[in-house]
Formats: sequence, C-alpha cells, structure tokens
Amino acid sequence: MNALPLRYTIETAWETFHASQEPTARDWLVVHYASLVKFVAGRLSAGLPRSVDTGDLVSAGVFGLMNAIDKYDPSNGAKFETYAIPRIRGAILDGLRALDWVPRSVRSRSRSVQDAIASLEHELGRTPTDEEIAAELQITIEELEKWLADIAAGAVGPLDHVAMDNAPADNEAELQPGKAMEDGELRDAMRGEISKLPEREQAILILYYDDGLTLAEIGEALGVTESRVSQIHTKAVLQLRSRLAAAGMG
Repeated sequence: MNALPLRYTIETAWETFHASQEPTARDWLVVHYASLVKFVAGRLSAGLPRSVDTGDLVSAGVFGLMNAIDKYDPSNGAKFETYAIPRIRGAILDGLRALDWVPRSVRSRSRSVQDAIASLEHELGRTPTDEEIAAELQITIEELEKWLADIAAGAVGPLDHVAMDNAPADNEAELQPGKAMEDGELRDAMRGEISKLPEREQAILILYYDDGLTLAEIGEALGVTESRVSQIHTKAVLQLRSRLAAAGMG
C-alpha cells in the first residue's frame, strides 16, 4: 500500500502546503522526505553504543524534518534537502543530549585530554604529538588511544551544530541578527583554526564534515584503519575546542 496520496506530486504538495498549510500535504512531504531522516540518523549512529536505539534517533529527526518543512521558503533559493539536513541533524543531536548516555568518566577524560592539548600547545607553540599528550597525562599511548576511542563514541557530531553548518539562516535566525552574527563569527573562527591543524587532521575534518564521507571511507582513502581515523578526528576536535575556549569562543 502506498502511503503517499496519489493526488500529490512534489510540486503540488509544496504549493498546497504553502498556500493553505493543508495537513495532508504536510504529511505527504514528511513521508516523501523520510529518507533524509534515515540517512542522517544512520550516519550519526555509526560508532554509538548498542544501548542507543537508532529508532530514537529517527524519531527525533522526524521532528527536525517537520520543523524544516514548516519553515522552508523556496524563494530563498536553497534546495529543501540542503535546508533540511542540518535541522534534522540538530534535532537528533538534541535528542542524544537529552538521553545523557555518556558516562561521567568519559566526560572527565575528554576534559583532561583537551586541557593537556591546550597546555602543551601553549608550551610548545605547535600541535602536540600523541606521545607528548600521553606523557602529559601520565598514561601510555595505548591508554590514550583507548581514551580517544571512548571519547569519540560520546562526541556525536561535535562540529555539526555551528562550526560546519553552511545552511542558510531560517526565519528565526533572521529575527535574531545578534545570534546569527555570533554563529557566523564562530564558524569563521573554527575554519580559521582548522586551517592551522596538521594536514592529516585538516583532511579528515574536511572529508568528514564537508564531503560527507564516513570514517571507514576516509580510512580507506588515507590508507589507515577506521579506528585510527576516529582517534585522529577526536583529537582534532578537542584541539579545536581548546583553541576556541582560549579565544573566549568555546
């Protein structure tokens, strides 16, 4: 049985919804674009513990999709998919935060690694190596790798909300020019700091956030394991956070 009313096409569904807020047109659009929710939820769920139900991510993402449908204005020139994906992703991330599933020990280790990176960068004037970070934390390289793996599992979409979001402002943001300016400054600052990272870290962040590759695909492209890509990605994100915090923007 086809869940989509046959009397609609994508064009007529949008026309009807914008003209009269017809609920059936909205429902048709939600079903039509449901694959976007599954795509974003699937990407964000990679690496999460099994205790996190992908169905919960999809449910949260549907609310993001509905919000995007309600606020989308085609006259702005952006494709709906381009407009909707960051909002779906944001709704899923909000849902994950509400679950508060990350153990306190992992949060503590994340802060410790970030503080160690900040201290070493100040002391050395460059990006610290894994060996230097481990020595600062008084742990072994193997322990640092385990810490980074644990932190990675609890750091879903660490840059997604603001730093790497290129979506056009929606009506709410347009009504809050101060916030829009603040977010724009943070994006610019984040991208400026990314350009100062070692080439490997830069490549991984760009391939993951800008080009949409999975960690496994990045590992294949760079000739390293997926777990190693995850560790490098996590270290780079913690380094960016420490730099932004030092600049008063974290």
